[in-house]
Amino acid sequence: MKTEKMFIGGEWVDSVSGNYFESVNPATGQAIASIPEGVRKDARMAIQSARQGFEQISRMSVWDRSKLLVSIAEVISRRREDLARVLTLEQGKPYYSEALDEIDGTVMAFADAAEQIKWLETSVIPVEDRNKRVLTIRQPKGVYAIITPWNFPFMVAAEYLAPGLAAGNAIVWVPAPTTSLCAIRLAECFEEAGVPVGVLNLVTGKGAVVGDEIVANPGTDAIGFTGSTATGHQIAVRGAGKPMLLELGGNGPTIVLKDADLDHAARMIASGCFYNAGQVCSATERILIHRDVHDEFVAKLVNHAKEIIIGDPFDQRTTMGPLNNEPVTLKNDIHAKDCLDKGAKILIGGKRAANKTSDLFFEPTVIVGVTEECLYNKEETFGPVAPVMSFSTHEEAVEIAARNNWGLVSSVFTSNLKDSMYFAENLRAGIVNINDSSNYWESHVPFGGVAGKASGVGRIGGKYSINEMSDLKTISLDLR
Repeated sequence: MKTEKMFIGGEWVDSVSGNYFESVNPATGQAIASIPEGVRKDARMAIQSARQGFEQISRMSVWDRSKLLVSIAEVISRRREDLARVLTLEQGKPYYSEALDEIDGTVMAFADAAEQIKWLETSVIPVEDRNKRVLTIRQPKGVYAIITPWNFPFMVAAEYLAPGLAAGNAIVWVPAPTTSLCAIRLAECFEEAGVPVGVLNLVTGKGAVVGDEIVANPGTDAIGFTGSTATGHQIAVRGAGKPMLLELGGNGPTIVLKDADLDHAARMIASGCFYNAGQVCSATERILIHRDVHDEFVAKLVNHAKEIIIGDPFDQRTTMGPLNNEPVTLKNDIHAKDCLDKGAKILIGGKRAANKTSDLFFEPTVIVGVTEECLYNKEETFGPVAPVMSFSTHEEAVEIAARNNWGLVSSVFTSNLKDSMYFAENLRAGIVNINDSSNYWESHVPFGGVAGKASGVGRIGGKYSINEMSDLKTISLDLR
């Protein structure tokens, strides 16, 4: 088991605390690395380094920043298999069916940002005074505090790091403790690609310590965070006054109308429920089925759940690995028991998988008779679950969807164009996918919540991220 280091000021360093914590393989329970447990002093050193790094990257031309991002993408691509292996070891997702794809998506995120920043034009604005010219330019915000989760430790990091660097910011990055080894390996790629000293700084440790420091410290200028709504609220308080890009929890409904292609709907919804063992903020966690097709659809969904193979994430036959950690697995236990206590019926799954190499494997689960009082409806489960509710009218489906605190992603399955637009326009969600999984997204497409809900602030994705992570400056010229 290797003892790892943090990356601050262009150097690999231990924490000033001298303490470490273990990175654990969720599929086996075995420790795979020893990670520095950073403290506030480490975070402050990283912020100071980033302030110096900002002076360098902010002076780089757009074309030079683009070349840097291309270099990062090339290094990640070259190390594809090694990075995917670390991802499977530490996060738990299947190597062949998911981990390699995440690394490919990470490469794409950096390559996309490299192109987008070159063509992100601003405007010359017509004004009343004929002697004046008014134009706009984009400038970096400064030092960005970035905190990323464990469910997609490479891809979600890229969603902030790529546009953040493209816009000319320096970064102080705190990853989730349970996937810190993935972050260290990605930082190695940055170093190999020639990222200037101080531009990227990685601090590992507890979010309540080093994460809180980079959020609240006046040395950081802006904040990017993906994670739970509860943590997002804490960040909003501690970082009050700073620009924030927050992608928080989701539990938007997927709605199946009676005219939908049920085979297609069941296949897409199963993917939305069980991909990455359901550990996706856009996962399909509430399924609203029209009463006329309820039983037929549920039978198809159960069949898909039965086809899932749980096991060793490195086995090519495996299609679902373990959950990443005990707290999220315990939440799945609690939600399953809660629905039974409230009269729902579990058709398949609902418990931890027996005879596995760790206690974090959870069976793919389909539940019917779920009510609005169930935790499946009220909270983000973040597990391989398919909770089914029913409705009779379009209006009822929209009302059920609205009586929920989330507003990230919804899906609708129907063969009727008019009905699809009715739901697309009336569902309170930042994204509505028609006839596709709630997980459908590409790295250049805007992704985020909606006002009045608890799913975040701002938009991740392509040029939208670059816009969020830069300032629009107006310049007026008097030509008299």
